[in-house]
Amino acid sequence: MKIRICALALLAAPIVASAHVVLEQQVATAGSYYKGVFRVGHGCEGSATVALTVTLPEPMASVKPMVKPGWTVSTRSEKLAQPLMNHGKPVTEAVVEVSWRGGPLADAHYDEFALMMKLPDAAGRRWFKVMQVCEQGVNDWSQIPAEGQTTRDLKMPAAVLDIHPAAGHAHH
Repeated sequence: MKIRICALALLAAPIVASAHVVLEQQVATAGSYYKGVFRVGHGCEGSATVALTVTLPEPMASVKPMVKPGWTVSTRSEKLAQPLMNHGKPVTEAVVEVSWRGGPLADAHYDEFALMMKLPDAAGRRWFKVMQVCEQGVNDWSQIPAEGQTTRDLKMPAAVLDIHPAAGHAHH
C-alpha cells in the first residue's frame, strides 16, 4: 500500500510541475539572495519555445540573469520612485524584466531559466508573470488567483514565490 501511494505521488508530481512555468523553490527568506529557477515544462500546443520573458513583481535591489548556451539574455530596467538600498548604497534604477531568446526548446523537452535576486525585506506572496513565446503561439503565464482561488483553479497561472520573514540578518 505504501509503495503504491508513493508511486502515485511520483506520477502525479511531474504532471503538475510540467503543466506550467513554475519556480523550482517556491519559498525564500525576506531580504536574502535567492536563485529563482523557472522551469519550462512544455512548448505551446506542441510548438518549440524560442523566448521567455519574466516580469518581476516589484523592484529588487539586485537582479542577475544566468546566461544559457544557445540563448541571448537581455534585461529592461526602470528608474525607481524610491531608491532601494544594496550593501549600504542607494539603487535608483532596477531590472523589471528579463528575457531569454534562442533555443529552440522542443516541446518534448524541458529546461530551466535562472535569476539571482536580492529579495525585498517585506514578507508575502509574490507573483512572477512569464511570457513564453513559441515558434507558433504564446503561453501567457500571468493569471493571479483571486481571493479563495488557488493556482489549480487557473489555466495560465503566474509563477509564485512565498517570502517568509527573516529570523535575523540576511547573509549571502
